[in-house]
Amino acid sequence: MATSKVDVRGLQAPLRERYRNQPETAAVVLRVHNGRSDLGDPLHVSVQPDAVPGESWRSGAHAAVGGSGDVACSGDLLLGALAACQETTLRMVAASMGIELTGVEVSVEGDWDPRGTLAMGDFPIGLSAIRCHTRVQVRDDARGERAERLLRSAEKYCVVLSTLRGGVPVSSRFEVEQAAT
Repeated sequence: MATSKVDVRGLQAPLRERYRNQPETAAVVLRVHNGRSDLGDPLHVSVQPDAVPGESWRSGAHAAVGGSGDVACSGDLLLGALAACQETTLRMVAASMGIELTGVEVSVEGDWDPRGTLAMGDFPIGLSAIRCHTRVQVRDDARGERAERLLRSAEKYCVVLSTLRGGVPVSSRFEVEQAAT
């Protein structure tokens, strides 16, 4: 890697000013919806973020519950969101701090017992643990002090990590409609 080509502080300065002067503009609602997919195939779906028209993520059932294993499962997407957030945050913080990165590695693992999803008894449904390991190489940091400050800041400001650690209220509503005949 090289020195950042993006002036993160310059990009964020007008945003910070606007949020200070107009705090109500800081509220953002992220939306994702399912995309079109073959309803006859229960193993594959499409998900689309409203913020990026035309973008689509394919997902499907994990092989451990009968899926074909040809696309990422929803658990992979969740862990991928954490990895993406960790790296993006890390790179943005490094750019803001003027730190030149020469290497970045992010790996995320999650523990899951598919028996809960398969309704096989009293087993947890969902991931029971997540481990994220992030390592950076920083140019001209022989004692590692700048890299440590960078990692602490990136860990502190990672939205997905903070959300998973702190938990948030989640509401879910299911509705059934009669199909027109």
